[in-house]
Amino acid sequence: MKRIITDTLLEWKNTEKDRLPLVLYGARQVGKTYTLTHFGRDYYKNTVYVNFERMPLIAEFFDGDLQPSRILRFLEEYFSEKIVPGQTLIIFDEIQACERALTSLKYFAEEAPEYHIAAAGSLLGVAVHRERFSFPVGKVLMKTMYPLRFDEFLLAMGKEVLVTLIRERYRTMSEMPEQTHKELLLWFRRYLFIGGMPAVVRKYAEEDTLVNLPELQSMILNAYTADMAKYATASECTKIQNAFRSLPTQLAKDNKKFQYKLIRRGATAGLFGESISWLVMSGVALKCDRVTRGEVPLAVTQDLSSFKLYMSDVGLLCAASGIMPENIIRQDLSDVYKGALAENYVAQTLLCNGHRLFYWTSDSPDAEVDFLLQMEGMVIPVEVKYDINVHARSLKHFQKMYHPEKVFRISARNFGADEQGMYSIPLYAVFCI
Repeated sequence: MKRIITDTLLEWKNTEKDRLPLVLYGARQVGKTYTLTHFGRDYYKNTVYVNFERMPLIAEFFDGDLQPSRILRFLEEYFSEKIVPGQTLIIFDEIQACERALTSLKYFAEEAPEYHIAAAGSLLGVAVHRERFSFPVGKVLMKTMYPLRFDEFLLAMGKEVLVTLIRERYRTMSEMPEQTHKELLLWFRRYLFIGGMPAVVRKYAEEDTLVNLPELQSMILNAYTADMAKYATASECTKIQNAFRSLPTQLAKDNKKFQYKLIRRGATAGLFGESISWLVMSGVALKCDRVTRGEVPLAVTQDLSSFKLYMSDVGLLCAASGIMPENIIRQDLSDVYKGALAENYVAQTLLCNGHRLFYWTSDSPDAEVDFLLQMEGMVIPVEVKYDINVHARSLKHFQKMYHPEKVFRISARNFGADEQGMYSIPLYAVFCI
C-alpha cells in the first residue's frame, strides 16, 4: 500500500545536514513496521531490523555503554550485516520496550549523524509519560502515523484516477461529474465501515466483501484492550477500558461533548482524567478541544474542562458500535449516528493532515460548530453533515459573531463556492484540506 508518510521519510533520508534519528509514533497496527521495512527495502541497499520486544538479547546489550560505535559493531556482528552510512537503514521497532535504546538516539544524533536510524513505537506516548524514560528532546525527529486516509484507501483499491480527479476539483472548486460524484460517495460509505487499518483494507482488497471484516476489526480492538492491561496497573486498566468502551455512546448523542457520567454513574474527571490521557497518548482516541472564541490564536481560548473524544479509526468505531455492512450500504442508521461517523472521519483526516482539533460552542444561544481550523492566517469554521441537508443554524450564528473570510461545509453535496466565501466540500475530499 502506498502511504503518504513515505514522502516524509524520503525527505528525511535526503536531508544532507543536521539529520536527526527519526521516531515514528502511532497507534498499534496502523502500519509503522510495514512502512519502515518497505521503505528500507525500496530506498536502501540493506536494512538492519531490531524488534526490542522480540529480541531481548539486543535489549540487554543497551544496558551497557551507549557509544554509537559500540552499538553499531554489535549490530553488525549480530546480524552479519555491514552497516554503511547513507546505505543502511537501521530500524529500532517497539522502542518503548527498551528505555536505553531510546536514550541512545541522543548520542547517534550528536556523534554519528551520518547513520540513518528510524525508530517506531506503538505506545511511546504512554511509556514516556509513565516510566522513567530519558527522552532525547530536540535530538530526534518525531512523526505520527495514522490509519489510511480516504485517498490512500482509494489508491489501495486501484482508484488512482479518482484521487487525481478529486484533487483537481478541489483546487478549482468545480463540480464533479454527477455519476462520478455518486460513485465516490459509495466508496466513501464503504470506507466508513472498512476504515483505514491496513490489515482490514488489505482483507477487503483481497476478498472484495465487507462480510468478514468485523471479526478482524474486533481482533484489533481486543489487541488495544490487551495493551491497556500491559501498560497500566490493574485498577488503571479497568478505568481505561471503561472509558474506551464508552466512546460509541459518547458519540451517539446530539451533544458530543465527553461526559464522564456515561462511563459509569458517579464518574468524574478526578477518577477518569488519567484514563482519558492514556487513550489519547496511546493514539487510540483523538481529542478535540473546545474553544470559547473563534479568533486567532485558537489555543489561548481553550476550555480545558470541555472536549470531544473520537476513535482513531472510523472503521473501528463501526465495529465497536455493532454496525453491520448492510447498515452502511442501506444507510439504515439514525441521523445522529450517521453524523457521528462523518464527524469521526473528518476528525481523523484533519489530524492526519496536521491540523489541531478544536470545536466552538457559544454560551447563548446554544450553538456549536463542529471544527475550527487555524490556517492561512485565519480561523475557518467547518460544519460536517452526512447527507445533503446542510441547514446549520449554529454556523450562521458563528458567522454573525466573527465574520470569517472562509467557511467549509462538508457534506454529500458536490463541490461549489460562492462569493461570501462558503465552500462546499464533498465528504470524499476532506483529505485535500
